[in-house]
Amino acid sequence: MKYGIKKVVLDHIKANARVKGIYIDTIDGHSEHLHCLISLNPDQALSDVMRLMKGESSYWINKNHITKHKFSWAVEYFAVSISDSHVPRVRSYIRNQEEHHRLKSWEEEYDEYINKYGFERFSG
Repeated sequence: MKYGIKKVVLDHIKANARVKGIYIDTIDGHSEHLHCLISLNPDQALSDVMRLMKGESSYWINKNHITKHKFSWAVEYFAVSISDSHVPRVRSYIRNQEEHHRLKSWEEEYDEYINKYGFERFSG
């Protein structure tokens, strides 16, 4: 995502999340993905939060012609819980996505997560 487009989209996602009672602590990403540090309320299911965020933002991006082509998020997503002691490190990681991906591509990072955590590849 180009920086100008990325900022507009991230600002919209944050504003929409606030309206829906979704607390996004930190959000950032690179050209083909986003990372979010989210705090869930006891009555919020992660799948519902992701559906609301991804569905509304892709609708908004397309309705406002933010991208040249029809936009859609990938179906899959990764989610992990972290302890309070890891929050500062995760915030830093999320905020430094541009620098991080100068050193490691999304594909390399994706492969690392798959292998490290024993996930199966999503086959669509």
